[in-house]
Amino acid sequence: MINFRFITNLLGRLLLLESAFLFLCIIVAFIYKGPDLMAFVYTTAITLTSGGAICRFVKIKDRVLAKKDGYFMVTTVWIVFSLFGCLPYIWGNTLPSFTDAFFETMSGFTTTGSSVIPDIESVPHATLFWRSLTHWLGGVGIIMLFIAVLPSLGIEGRDLYVAETTGPTHNKTSFTFTGSARKIWLLYVILTLIQSVLLYAGGMNTFDSICHTMSTISTGGFSTKANSIAHWNSPYIQYVIITFMFISGTNFGLLYGIFQGYWRKLYTDNEFRFYTTITIVASIIIGTGLYFSGWADTEKSFRDALFQVVSIMTTTGFATVDYLQWSPLLGLILFLLFFTGACAGSTAGGFKMIRVYLLFKNSFTELKRLIHPNGVIMVKYNHKSVHPNIMTGVMGFAILYIIIFVLGSLVMALFADDMLTACSSVISSMSNVGPGFGSIGPMYTYAPFNEFAKLFLSFLMLVGRLEIFTVMVLFTPSFWKR
Repeated sequence: MINFRFITNLLGRLLLLESAFLFLCIIVAFIYKGPDLMAFVYTTAITLTSGGAICRFVKIKDRVLAKKDGYFMVTTVWIVFSLFGCLPYIWGNTLPSFTDAFFETMSGFTTTGSSVIPDIESVPHATLFWRSLTHWLGGVGIIMLFIAVLPSLGIEGRDLYVAETTGPTHNKTSFTFTGSARKIWLLYVILTLIQSVLLYAGGMNTFDSICHTMSTISTGGFSTKANSIAHWNSPYIQYVIITFMFISGTNFGLLYGIFQGYWRKLYTDNEFRFYTTITIVASIIIGTGLYFSGWADTEKSFRDALFQVVSIMTTTGFATVDYLQWSPLLGLILFLLFFTGACAGSTAGGFKMIRVYLLFKNSFTELKRLIHPNGVIMVKYNHKSVHPNIMTGVMGFAILYIIIFVLGSLVMALFADDMLTACSSVISSMSNVGPGFGSIGPMYTYAPFNEFAKLFLSFLMLVGRLEIFTVMVLFTPSFWKR
């Protein structure tokens, strides 16, 4: 049976954590004398009071969290955080509609980057800061931030960690879960500080550099400008953001190893090599196509191609150009990249490179088995045999991913102007990319969709961010049996 009392108590503690970050927005609103100051004061007060009341009145009797509890809690936390997090949009009158405010907040926490705000540059500073901050909190994971204090509660955070982190085979147990969370968040903060300084040096003001850094490191994509990164028209800024998008799309466990001096892992990790190869090949093909179509000179053609390829593969969603103006072939390549995602264990969404790699390897292995029916031929990853259970999980994930994409596209076809918009809105939400094709291209918003469509896409964002199984298992009858 689900340990509702303990989960509720932990939710209260997490609301206290959310109120602390909301307080930062009060400081920003005070500095810039924003009209949304009281909206954040009220939201912080309500969130703090709610969290405190829950912790005070819901006492913990049993400090045991089973795997079921982990799945239920992780899903619940993301929904509750979004419900409280959408209040500043409503009370600040940025998005008076609850549906729009919830969509924007879920898009923020899941690092999707889809927006329904038509005139982003008219939004007060504190609200813009909160948008980017929701990205930053959701990038590595809300639960990951909380795991560092779980031992003080006398519980083990393994099931919560596994339920929220991404990818099928990256190392989730190489060191203690508390140590893992602390080290990853330390690395996360260091990368944030470095990129903020580099963007500031390139001409962004302090506020914009911090907001865009939080959106980049988390591979989210919210911008403070209507034209996104194209607003600055700076090759330097674009190359800095390309670099940090690519870094953020890399397995953070691998990044931490590199910071410790284990550079050789970059060359030996199959997923990273595959990720790098796809990035380079796709960028060269698109850049060459842009150059010969007369898009721009050589450097700009390849820079625009590289930026959009990395932005979409890492599911960041920033834009420097309107790729809807490119030829259908180049657009098709970008559309296929919506399905790949970046590395497991990164802040990126999507299918994940490791799954794509394993599916390819498994296909070629099957061909070998046909030729050598009596041979024992295993799929290898990093020179080690992949357990059949892992391959079963990868193939099951792929099938479920396609089923949800197809069914979701059929649902969205009822509300979209065309099938391209319907399909791209679904895969963009599932992969947490943000922009899509058709009427939701990089220079447009999701505002025209009706309320049901926005709530449906919000659900797909959550499903994609939590790797499908974590959310969908809650809809199975066996989950609720004793």
